[in-house]
Amino acid sequence: MKQNTDRFPKLTLILFAAITLCVMALCVCVGSVSVSLKATFSGIRAAIAASIVLTVRLPRVICVALTGAALAVSGAAMQGLLKNPLADGSTLGVSSGAALGAVLAIALGITFPGLPFAGTMVMAILVAFGSLILILALAFRMDHSLSTNTIILIGVIFSMFVSSAMNVIITFASDKLKSITFWTMGSMQHTSYENVLVLAVTLLICSTVLLCHMRELNAFAVGEDNARAIGVDVRRVKLTVMITVSVLIGVCVSIGGSIAFVGLVTPHMMRMIVGPNHRKLLPASLFGGAVFLLFADLIARTLLNPIELPIGVVTSLVGAVVFIVIFFRTRRAG
Repeated sequence: MKQNTDRFPKLTLILFAAITLCVMALCVCVGSVSVSLKATFSGIRAAIAASIVLTVRLPRVICVALTGAALAVSGAAMQGLLKNPLADGSTLGVSSGAALGAVLAIALGITFPGLPFAGTMVMAILVAFGSLILILALAFRMDHSLSTNTIILIGVIFSMFVSSAMNVIITFASDKLKSITFWTMGSMQHTSYENVLVLAVTLLICSTVLLCHMRELNAFAVGEDNARAIGVDVRRVKLTVMITVSVLIGVCVSIGGSIAFVGLVTPHMMRMIVGPNHRKLLPASLFGGAVFLLFADLIARTLLNPIELPIGVVTSLVGAVVFIVIFFRTRRAG
């Protein structure tokens, strides 16, 4: 009987999971205050270790891993859907919309009793959804087939508009300039177990939806005409994937701010390891994104200790270099 080589190998899946868990353990133990691996897993001998690991470092590390996984799987899905190696979740303009909503919440001081982070999250998700609806409506007005080029063009124009709007908001909210600026560069400094719960539930639901569309994404990677030829409902799949990606990005941006390059670079790195088949690429991107962002966060909080860099600065620097290397290797191979 012919074996199905499209499936993600169990041994490879276990290896990715083991690497992710090991990097998470490393990030929990290493920081401005070092905590031994034995103390971390035995319940902590000293009160200071317990406070650092359980209340500060552990929720942060889990949030970083979940955010990296969400951004990477979103980027992999968008690159396959739009058949564009430069695409990620931000191509839709949803990242910009989510950032605008969060900046509005910070500038206006929008909060909910008992849930201080909920105001930023709700505004980010609402504006992200509103941005998606606006972009799709404009794209449909211009092109009823919702072609890839039209969506990308509208997304880029919308991102430029949002950037200008955010600058205006920052001008009138100068008293909160430091907070807004640090947040727009990405930071996991004040994450909590409530953030962990929200990210985990969102990633579980949305990644399941994306994984259920692996066959369709393989068809899109060849071309929309090919997808139609094998019976794929192109418009329905586009809307489903884009809405799912917008939810993932909205939640991630509301918690960690704007973190660039994770969804752009990680799928390329994983594609070099497991190939372009989305049955393997999407699961690999989940783990690869988690590992990439964990290392970036580790560098951000230890490189200039005790000063902490915004995680978005690290991902941009590392991601830009990695992307240039990948670009030239791809061109050379082509």
